[in-house]
Amino acid sequence: MAELLLAGPQYRHSGTIRLRVVPGGFATTKTPSLRVDGADLVVGDQRLALPGNTPAGLAAAADIEAGVPDIYDDHSGVREDEALVVDVAIAAYLGAWFNEGEQALRRAVPSQMPVLWPEHFDVSVTENEVNYGVSPGDNWHNEPYAYVGPWTARTGEFWNAPFGAARSIEELPNADAIVAFFEEGRSHL
Repeated sequence: MAELLLAGPQYRHSGTIRLRVVPGGFATTKTPSLRVDGADLVVGDQRLALPGNTPAGLAAAADIEAGVPDIYDDHSGVREDEALVVDVAIAAYLGAWFNEGEQALRRAVPSQMPVLWPEHFDVSVTENEVNYGVSPGDNWHNEPYAYVGPWTARTGEFWNAPFGAARSIEELPNADAIVAFFEEGRSHL
C-alpha cells in the first residue's frame, strides 16, 4: 500500500516518495493527503477497508491513480488487481514499532526528519553519512529490527550485519532502548 496507494500517487502529483509515520500507520507528506490507519486507507473523512479490496478498487474509490513510483526498480510485487490480505494484529504491531522507532530517531538525530521509505518500508534518517533506522523485517532478517548503517563499511564485534549493525525488536522493545542502540552505534564509528 505504501507504494501503490501513497508513494506512487504522491510522486506523480508532488514529486516525492517520502512518507511519514502517524499514529496507527503511515501517511503521505505532500498531496494527495492519504494515510493508512491499521487496516484502512483514509482519504479525507472516508475510511476504505484494505482487506479484500484491490489497490485498483481502492484507488478508484479514493479518486487517485494506483501504481508504483517509477523512480526505482525494487518494488513489492503487489499487483493493482490483487486482493489484499491484512492481519490487523500484525498491522498494529508494526505500527507500534514504527511509532517507537520514529520517536527514537527524533531524539537521537533531532536535526533530521524521519522518513518512511516505501521501497524498503523502513523509517530512517541520515547523519554524517550514517543511516539510522527501523525496519519491519526483510530478506536479511524476518523480524523487526533497528539498524546503524555507515556508508563506509566498519569492522568489529558491534558491526553484525552486511550493512552495519542491527538489533532485533526483542532486544530493543521501546524508544529508549532504540536511542541507546543508536548512541552505541555512534560511539563505534
